[in-house]
Amino acid sequence: MESNRFGATGLQHIGLPVLSLEASVAFYEHIGFRAVFTMEVPEGLNFRVAFLELEGLVLELYELAGEELAEIKARQDGHWDHVALNVPDIGRAFEAARAAGWQVLEGEPRALPFFEKGVRYFTVRGPSGEKVEFNQRL
Repeated sequence: MESNRFGATGLQHIGLPVLSLEASVAFYEHIGFRAVFTMEVPEGLNFRVAFLELEGLVLELYELAGEELAEIKARQDGHWDHVALNVPDIGRAFEAARAAGWQVLEGEPRALPFFEKGVRYFTVRGPSGEKVEFNQRL
């Protein structure tokens, strides 16, 4: 069986429904993402969208209205379990997250025996309930 019969070449973007487009854009810009495209969708479609990029990783943040927004609000952990971002210095990233006033889910960076030398990580909760992990391979 052909492993890539669709011709996929990599990740295009990750879509994330958010509660507040402004709050989520500010959160991800604080991490280091930059807005590459924003749009108020034409009347009748009931959503707004922003694409943000960090080192080739593109997030599509979109704010829905009406019943779709109510469904998002009902979810405790957003619409993904977590997305992990590489960092070269976990201690520096941890202090930056605390200084930003974000909800850090671990009291300090944790270690796991993943990959050759292990990893250290911590997780924050984003403004729409999603979890964002900061991860340093050792």
